[in-house]
Amino acid sequence: MFTDRITRRKCIKASTYMLGALSLGTHFHEAETSKASSDKPNIIFIFTDDQRWDTLGCAGNPIIHTPVMDRLAEEGVRFENAFVTSPACAPSRATIFTGLYERTHDWTFGRQHLAKVYTDMSYPVLLRRAGYRTGIVGKWDTRTEDGDARNKMFDYVYLDNWPYFKEVNGKKMHLTEIFGEKAIQYIRESKPGEPFYLSLCFHAPHAVNNDPEQFFWPSACDELYRDIKVPEPETFDANFFELQPEYLKTHFNRIDRWFKRFDTPEKYQKMIKGYYRMISGVDIEIGRVRKELEELGIEKNTVIILMGDNGYFLGERGFGGKFLLYEPSIRAPLIVYDPRKPANRRNIILDQMVLNLDIAPTILDMAGVHIPERMEGMSLVPLVSGESVSWRKEFLCEYDCKEFNTIRTEGFRTERWKYIRYMDFPNSEELYYLTNDPWEERNLAHREKYRQQLLELRQRCDRTIAKLLSKRL
Repeated sequence: MFTDRITRRKCIKASTYMLGALSLGTHFHEAETSKASSDKPNIIFIFTDDQRWDTLGCAGNPIIHTPVMDRLAEEGVRFENAFVTSPACAPSRATIFTGLYERTHDWTFGRQHLAKVYTDMSYPVLLRRAGYRTGIVGKWDTRTEDGDARNKMFDYVYLDNWPYFKEVNGKKMHLTEIFGEKAIQYIRESKPGEPFYLSLCFHAPHAVNNDPEQFFWPSACDELYRDIKVPEPETFDANFFELQPEYLKTHFNRIDRWFKRFDTPEKYQKMIKGYYRMISGVDIEIGRVRKELEELGIEKNTVIILMGDNGYFLGERGFGGKFLLYEPSIRAPLIVYDPRKPANRRNIILDQMVLNLDIAPTILDMAGVHIPERMEGMSLVPLVSGESVSWRKEFLCEYDCKEFNTIRTEGFRTERWKYIRYMDFPNSEELYYLTNDPWEERNLAHREKYRQQLLELRQRCDRTIAKLLSKRL
């Protein structure tokens, strides 16, 4: 078996050490804490970059090694239908902070800034006003109208960027490891009676796009996946790619990302293993953070939320990257671990359609802070708590940007259907019946049998966009 072949490897040793040190058994939840600072929980939001929904062992991936993330899911709630409304880091991060659609906050690549009116209502600002100490470690990637917005949002700021390997006090360290160290430093500075919030925003597993190696991982993961062959997706086939329209054949995801990563079988194996190793490196650092929480005696009062900022093509349709509205690009992992919940609310898998839009209201709700009516997301707290609540059955997805030779795209997803159109290409509609076609291989938009369904989704997409535009400040 896969795990038998690599247990002697040093990355597994590191992960196993972290899990052992955490002592995540029954006593973890029953022990008295010596430093439960207040009735308000500490909250850590872990945000990975380009990690798609199925790159977790707990999500059914038989190859990737993510024991710490899997343990979070076992002790919390995993949402198997989590999506981003805009599949790229800039608009997705603005959505995370504000709880607003891209169409509302109007920030993406190539735009001037995220308006002050929206940063002023961001959840970190509201947490600070409510007495939380707030911090961010890692990636920011948001240009704001208010030059002081970041300092208004966070008491503590540590940001860094590529290259992934840096020298720190004479020691070569990976950026993921550096962020883990800084997160632990921030947590250690917490004070009794002062709840804290931390955004831990890893750059990993984002590729270094202009480097031919693309993926760089901590040395602890060097031996992972060495003897494994990762299967290619079914739509990797060249015949499928040729069936797509010309504007997709010349899309950035093909002419740049595909050829840098996946254009030969050998390169595919090399790149996807590098991508997996970067995720495993993040897993180790999350384990270190959890160990620190336990040693400080605050683990029982610290909520951990894990999400990816967008999905990621790993060769599907002949693509690399993200930016488009197909499932691999818009689906992301999402786990909510709340140690205050009873045993019957652990190891729960939920199938509701949840969005990056929901992170801001969820964090505010957990902190006992009023959720602004203007926020367009919904708190996940009732779902995590097992309450019976009415939930969304559909959502708008969009990417309104021409940077990097990408295409402006908008669409509408329901529980069973997906509608997509490309704003600069008239009559470029796509329709997929996801129930029978989860990988969107059969476009039904031009079949008369499905014309009524196409018209209905087109109209619902139009109405949603018009409603969002009417709310823009």
